[in-house]
Amino acid sequence: MKSSSSRRRFIFLVTLLLASCGTAPASASALPFVLATSAPNASPTPTPFQPPLIDQATPTSLYFIEVPTLEPFFPTPTASPTPIPPEQPSPTVDLSSLFPTMAAPPIPDTPGDGPTPLPPLTDKDTVNFLLIGSDKRSGASFRTDTMLLVILWPKEGQVSLVSIPRDLWVYIPTIGMQRINTAYEYGESEGYSGGGPGLLTDTISYNLGIRIDHTAMVNFDGFRRIVDTLGGVDVPVSCPYTDWRLIDPSYDPYNENNWSLYTVQSGIIHMDGDLALWYARSRLKSSDFDRGRRQQEVLRSIFVQTLKTDTLGRIPQLYNDFSSAIITDLGLADILKLAVYAPKLTNANIRSYYIRPPYVASWTTPGGASVLLPQDSLTQILTEATTLSTTAIERQAVKVDMQNGTPFDGWDTLAATRLNYAGFTTSVSAADRRDYGNSVLIDLSAAQDTNTRSAILNGLGLYSASVISLPDPNSPVQYRLVLGYDYQPCFQPETLSH
Repeated sequence: MKSSSSRRRFIFLVTLLLASCGTAPASASALPFVLATSAPNASPTPTPFQPPLIDQATPTSLYFIEVPTLEPFFPTPTASPTPIPPEQPSPTVDLSSLFPTMAAPPIPDTPGDGPTPLPPLTDKDTVNFLLIGSDKRSGASFRTDTMLLVILWPKEGQVSLVSIPRDLWVYIPTIGMQRINTAYEYGESEGYSGGGPGLLTDTISYNLGIRIDHTAMVNFDGFRRIVDTLGGVDVPVSCPYTDWRLIDPSYDPYNENNWSLYTVQSGIIHMDGDLALWYARSRLKSSDFDRGRRQQEVLRSIFVQTLKTDTLGRIPQLYNDFSSAIITDLGLADILKLAVYAPKLTNANIRSYYIRPPYVASWTTPGGASVLLPQDSLTQILTEATTLSTTAIERQAVKVDMQNGTPFDGWDTLAATRLNYAGFTTSVSAADRRDYGNSVLIDLSAAQDTNTRSAILNGLGLYSASVISLPDPNSPVQYRLVLGYDYQPCFQPETLSH
């Protein structure tokens, strides 16, 4: 077991950065916020904070308190698809030190033993990280309300992300049945071997069957600093999102007058550390499941920005600069071993999974707590997330060039990101015009495979698109898709097949 005095070390491997996303303070989540309705299409006007008159149900439209306006940033499209470089062989790196021996799941030793432990689902070919976010402060109690599993196949270049909801009702060794977000604090306060990380990782191994090799926990301030060091991140926001936000990050979060409604519109939104933290952690007007989706959006954006800014080349310097920002058991040597594989990864190599209904069901404990009970189907999605995907390998070889045939700037990048969720490799180039009524898929491949065509169109929700067969053995992409007015950017990534 790891020592309870966790080493504080910086890890700038991008898969560890999202761990700072936690939840608002309990008192903030209980604020009696009031929403004012407006007629459809009415211009938003400032509204002061008011005493409670109605509940928190979201009305058809909202007025907004005046807050700083963020201008969306859209990458400039190129005139032609970006050439695809030839595949390079994976570097040979000794990763044996990153694969600890899998110990048997702990045996329940409290009255009313827990459920049967789930058999191990991961094998030695993966390196598994647990990203933890909290608002931990010196001397204060806390819960880990952000937990994200990162399952990495380094040699194959695949990653699975699994979001764990904070209210998952599980067996915590030596404690009993509790919410999973209490395990870390119990480990710290009860003197569990390995402290908070030890008990939380044993809890996940026992209940989800996933071995945790390394953990990283970061607080809010650390996350802000990391994102700002990157120069901010460009987050593809497919669906507009509105929630309560502190007017200024320096204001007292326990004063309800310091909060206002804030909306991020759809588009490629450039976010600094504070906005990225708000977008990834807020849930006052949404849910823990929706928050998990937004956290993964931010994580993917951080990964892209890390590669764009040559951050990997500055790992030793950043390791020292942020040594106090993250609690992790990874050393600099471990990070450098893994960083070799990062340039070969793209968003198309990353699969997203969310522990959500129907894999869990709402339940009220005898004590009156609302929790989420794991269902039998949860094992199915966990098995998929921990299995190397042959479908993903096949789709990564399919290159789709996106063109925006509408006047709505940024739709091509949003659609390209959406296809990344489905596993396809994408590029963006300029369309011949911006007034397409319906989308058009041009099949340039030699195979002319109807199943691949359907997977691309279904992944984008384009069921009325036209298909043009135009085989071209010299084309650097297999498909070109011109978006029309029939495309709707808003989608739910959890509905996409891998």
